[in-house]
Amino acid sequence: MTLSEFLSITIFGFTIRYILLFLVKTAFIYLLVRISTFAVRFVFERYLNRHWSTVFDKTAVSLLQRILITIIYIMGGEVFVSMIPALDKLGTSLLAGAGIMTLAVGVASKEAVSNIVSGLFIAFAKPFRIGDSIAIDSTIKGKVVQITLRHTVVNNAENRKVIVPNSKMNTATIINSTVGEPATCSFIEIGVAYDTNLDDAMRIMQEEALAHPLLIDRRSSSEKEKGVPQVIVRVIELGESAIMLKAWVWAANSGDAFVLKCDLLKSIKERFDREGIEIPYPCRNVVVKES
Repeated sequence: MTLSEFLSITIFGFTIRYILLFLVKTAFIYLLVRISTFAVRFVFERYLNRHWSTVFDKTAVSLLQRILITIIYIMGGEVFVSMIPALDKLGTSLLAGAGIMTLAVGVASKEAVSNIVSGLFIAFAKPFRIGDSIAIDSTIKGKVVQITLRHTVVNNAENRKVIVPNSKMNTATIINSTVGEPATCSFIEIGVAYDTNLDDAMRIMQEEALAHPLLIDRRSSSEKEKGVPQVIVRVIELGESAIMLKAWVWAANSGDAFVLKCDLLKSIKERFDREGIEIPYPCRNVVVKES
């Protein structure tokens, strides 16, 4: 049997020549897709992130990279489908009718398309970026570690990954502690009894705050000249059972501000105990009437 005769043998309606040629084309498409995606990752990770950081930030570069890789996979899949005789017309239709397909996908998967569009808005409007510390609707707090076409990944304080759909991120109220100046003000609110010497209590709160190493001075030169105190303490409320005192203390960033607040609540309470200043709690008198 000659090679030509062997290649002409038919299996399930296909010649061996056709099967071998199909396998070679499939392998070529696979290698081309893998090489293309590798090239995209290499260019973005090794070149753009290092040399174009002033033009594109990490968030936009990461999202653009994912879009290009997705396009490469879609094109590779369409070319593969067009190679199959039974699906040849389908592959041609996919290539020629991209607009109709987009409309069908939009109707069938409204939520998915909404997430993708929201991801694009996030990448280019930049309400937050990869590496930013954010709070989402005051319920989810953490650092942004990844932004994909469909969702945003936030690493919270428990080192757990919180995956939030981009459509929700686009409508949520977001507090970004990284954008702008990182200095953060913490409010220390403590109630004291009505018979307390308020000047003593306010002085103690100031002294404890000034002694903390994480406290920073945010006063301007003119405020220093006018004698504005570094830590301001004021009476903010005459409550039912306590007089509320509030101190404004500043730290270099949100993380230090949290530690500063926790430490001061502890140290001020201990100092009040030593100085005989009462921190009251609500009391209720229950009157039982005899029937």
